[in-house]
Amino acid sequence: MPFFTQPLDMQIFILANHIMRKHWLDIAMPLLSSAALLWTIIALVTIFGVWKKGSKFLVIILLISATMGLTDFSTNLIKKSIGRVRPLNSVALTYFKEDGKWQRRPLDYTQTKERGNSYPSAHAANTMAFAVMIMFFFRKLRPWMLFLPIGVGYSRLYLGKHFPTDVMAGWTLGACVAVSVWLLWSYWLKYKLPEKYRP
Repeated sequence: MPFFTQPLDMQIFILANHIMRKHWLDIAMPLLSSAALLWTIIALVTIFGVWKKGSKFLVIILLISATMGLTDFSTNLIKKSIGRVRPLNSVALTYFKEDGKWQRRPLDYTQTKERGNSYPSAHAANTMAFAVMIMFFFRKLRPWMLFLPIGVGYSRLYLGKHFPTDVMAGWTLGACVAVSVWLLWSYWLKYKLPEKYRP
């Protein structure tokens, strides 16, 4: 069954991908959208946290990583069942980066793929799951953590990888998985650990 893109969804995508382009964003958005950036942040936080708090912090990082893994798995299941085609493979004049170079689809470009993996955005889902779990465990970081999924979500539009509804669905899925894991942890899982390992 085809996935019809609504007019507002398309208009926001065109605004982000076609109109609001800047040279510095051409450099920043691929970096922000890189999975390596997120894993670098996790690695640095892990090293610092374990150095400061020891094994209790390692438990937190393992739980956050498991949450992101569950989010990614759930996202891929939905992608396969829906099959929405990415904008770079369906919308004329879309900017995208491939082989290290920015390119643009021609005006007469027509969609060739029948199925894709655009909906929902795994990048948006995973970064939201990470941000929500960090906010649960570290309250002082709450005002800042949402900047990560918001920035990554915008980068997916800028790079022509997703429509706005793909990103919003990813955010929603990531938040739901994180809240579910947090509730499971709070009311059952943490009591299965020895006292010295409980954060």
